[in-house]
Amino acid sequence: MRIALVAGEASGDTLGAALIEALRKKFPTAQFAGVAGPRMKAAGCIAWHEVEELSVMGLTEVLSSLPRLWRLRSSLRKRILEWRPDVFIGVDFKEFNLGLAKLLKREGLPTVQYVSPQVWAWRQGRVRTIGASVDLVLCLFPFEPDFYREHGVRAAFVGHPLADQVPLEVDRGAARAELGIDAAARVLAVLPGSRRGEVERLGDEFAAAAELLATKFPGLVCIAPMVTPALRDVFVTHCAQRAPRAAVRMLDGNARLALCAADVALVASGTATLEAALCKRPMVVAYKLGAVTAFLLQKLGLVKVRHFSQPNLLAGAALVPEFFQQQANAANLAAALARWLTHPEEVARVQREFAILHARLRCNGAERAANEIAELLAAWTAQV
Repeated sequence: MRIALVAGEASGDTLGAALIEALRKKFPTAQFAGVAGPRMKAAGCIAWHEVEELSVMGLTEVLSSLPRLWRLRSSLRKRILEWRPDVFIGVDFKEFNLGLAKLLKREGLPTVQYVSPQVWAWRQGRVRTIGASVDLVLCLFPFEPDFYREHGVRAAFVGHPLADQVPLEVDRGAARAELGIDAAARVLAVLPGSRRGEVERLGDEFAAAAELLATKFPGLVCIAPMVTPALRDVFVTHCAQRAPRAAVRMLDGNARLALCAADVALVASGTATLEAALCKRPMVVAYKLGAVTAFLLQKLGLVKVRHFSQPNLLAGAALVPEFFQQQANAANLAAALARWLTHPEEVARVQREFAILHARLRCNGAERAANEIAELLAAWTAQV
């Protein structure tokens, strides 16, 4: 059994690693190769390329990287076809993976997209191209498969592996002890993103918000788990300029440990918002795109949902504050964080909501995904 996978960012690397481990239980002698990060490599995936080579975001940002991405996709297509795997699995990173999957499907390979593109949120017409690109969509959220079924695309809800990995109740005291943080301290976790563009756009405002909060709450402990040394260096520069009093302590990875230790979190929109919710931590979420990208999304009416953070999308309500573009400034972020720290009744309410979301998503996601892939392969083999 040969299985090709492509992940394009840190969250995809985490999902891919869990999936590889689940697939290995079903196919003990399987070989895995493709585009991988440290977790997927540790799970046994041979990395033809690193995930950092794909990590770009936003329409204009992708445009500037298109020649390089096209060359990489062409190279991957050739290598995958030469290796001739039994299945190709795109792990998140939809625009790149769906295009690659379409090329591979034309050559007779079964193809899977693990993590649904948010077609229900914006550019809903993409569902037709998704059906032409992949044989199966594995959905992390329970409301997604119905949308695909309406358009004749095979899809299955498998739950989110993060919900299985994070305990229903996390131990704040143990996390603080491991990080050497006083049990009685107020703690802010700052997560400015897993991609360079995110950290560059949000870094200044996140650092300045931490500074404002540290001024308002003397003794505040600020910790920032950074995905890579390169992103750490970028955020260190922002903090040195904008947050001298906050004295933000950088961590190498350990995002979950930081969230478990925190009283409140300042988070870039993405999978980290779900992880914060699973850790039952109140948060403030920010999202910034390049100016042209944001203009196109807003003026062309491409966005079909009211919320963008995963906890709010799942709940269908504003559980946590969200700030987009110019509204994601230090003053707004700090004020929203301060409200969490001064209103314990609101913290208790949102923690109850997070517990409900956690239970809905906790269903052995990686194993269910592996089962769906195995069923697809069995059906494919039967047809051949």
